[in-house]
Amino acid sequence: MVKEERLQVIIDTLEKDNKVRLDQLSSLLNVSEDTVRRDIKELDTQGLLRAVRGGAIVRSPSPQHYREREKYNQQHKQAIAAKALQFLKDGQVVFFDGGTSVVALAAALPKDLKITIITNSFPVANILEDHPSAEVIFAGGKLHKTAFTTMGQETVDTFRKVRADICMLGICSLHHSMGITSMIYEDAQLNNTMISQAQKTIALSALEKINTVEPYYVCPVTDVDVIITETEPDNAALDAYRHLGIEVV
Repeated sequence: MVKEERLQVIIDTLEKDNKVRLDQLSSLLNVSEDTVRRDIKELDTQGLLRAVRGGAIVRSPSPQHYREREKYNQQHKQAIAAKALQFLKDGQVVFFDGGTSVVALAAALPKDLKITIITNSFPVANILEDHPSAEVIFAGGKLHKTAFTTMGQETVDTFRKVRADICMLGICSLHHSMGITSMIYEDAQLNNTMISQAQKTIALSALEKINTVEPYYVCPVTDVDVIITETEPDNAALDAYRHLGIEVV
């Protein structure tokens, strides 16, 4: 089997199973594990998968720039936001990160909800500037120009000084064994702080981001209390998370 055929088999197998192992592919392709490892590295460089120890898994499919992400799968984000509203009550202090599902949640907040929101997201702050009942605290810091958020030590320090009731976390990638990961190093560090400072963390994630991974580690998936997707909670793709004791909505 020539190299191009091997690469296509790896991609096809990954699309079917969401993950591949070196030993599995070595047997399937009748080549050494070193050859498979080189093939996976090449596909990782092309952005077609994420190489991990012992194999590879699917990368998060969503675009990176905020302008593209805000238009991507809007109906799914609105469905996720509608489900998330049930967790918000008067008097709460809530972290909102910069995920576009969280932006959709900000847009869906009832006008009579008396809540304090701490965010590093310019779109969230912009949406809530006219909200009659929500108090907004904006975490300053260095502007990340593709995420439309602030990042860096100043931003982290703002969240570290607060004990929130809930952290609403827009998910880049979530995997039952690899944990929550991000495409941006500073974003991963900030999300870790937000989670550690909240009594409950609610992950807002499109189903296509489930069982994917990105380079920068945030935390184990068991640090999340609730996962909200656009699909029915009994979807088989979410079984592993229910088995870990995470509420799936």
